[in-house]
Amino acid sequence: MSLLSLYSGATGMENEQTNLNVISNNIANVNTNGFKKSKVEFKDLLYQNQKPVGADAGTGAEVPVGVEVGNGSQVAATSKVFTQGQLTKTDEDFDLAIEGAGFLEVQLADGSTGYTRDGALKVNSQGQITTSSGNIVGSGFQAVPSDLIGMHITNSGQVTYQSPGGDTVFRIQLARFGNPSGLKSLGNNLYAATDASGTAELGNPAENGFGSIHHKFLEKSNVSVVQEMVNMIVAQRAYELNSKSIKTSDEMLAQVSQIKR
Repeated sequence: MSLLSLYSGATGMENEQTNLNVISNNIANVNTNGFKKSKVEFKDLLYQNQKPVGADAGTGAEVPVGVEVGNGSQVAATSKVFTQGQLTKTDEDFDLAIEGAGFLEVQLADGSTGYTRDGALKVNSQGQITTSSGNIVGSGFQAVPSDLIGMHITNSGQVTYQSPGGDTVFRIQLARFGNPSGLKSLGNNLYAATDASGTAELGNPAENGFGSIHHKFLEKSNVSVVQEMVNMIVAQRAYELNSKSIKTSDEMLAQVSQIKR
C-alpha cells in the first residue's frame, strides 16, 4: 500500500504552519508604521504518472485522460503586499507619510543604503534626520538648525526650516522600484534592494508616478485584522484536514496489517 497520502498530508501541515507564522507576524505588526503585510503562495509538487495522457489504450486509440497522483504541496513564496496603509494625523513636525509609490533612503550600519516607509522621523544630536532606530535618513534631507522654530513639508517634497536667522528651503526625493515585492526585509521597518527588486529610481514626490508627501501624518500598516483572522481560521482548518488525511491513511494501513489475522 502506498504511503503517498501520509507524505502529502505532512507537506500540507508543514505549509499551513508556515502560513500561520506569516499571518501571526502580520497581526503582530498591525500598529507598526509603514508595515506591509506578507502573503504565502503555494505550489503543487511533482506528480506520479501512473498512466500518461495520450497513451495507447490497447485498441490503437489514445487515452484522453491519464492517471496522475500528486506528492503534496510546498511554499512557493512569501511576498510583501505594497497596498496603501491608512494615513493618521499626528501634528508632529518630523512626521510624514508617503501616499503612493516611494520610499525614503536610509543609511544602514554597514554604509549601504536601505529604504523605509516609516515616516516617524527624529533628530539626533548633530541635527541629522534619523529613523526611530537611529539610522540617518538621506533622500536629500539637510541638517536641522539648532535654532529651529518650525518646519513645513509640501506634498511635492519641498521642505522649509524656519529659524530666526532665515528660512532654509530644499527638496527631498523618493526612491521606487520596478518590483517592490522583491525587496529584502531587514527588520526595523527597513528594506534592502535585491536583483529581484531592481535598482532604485529616484524622483520628486507627486511627479511622474511618485507618491506625494503628507506632513504631520503617519502611514499605518496595511494589515486588516478581520481579514487576518479569517485567514487564520482557514489555515487552522486546512491544517486539521491534512492531519485528518494522515490519520485516515494510518487507519487504512492498520486495516491492511490486520488482514492476515
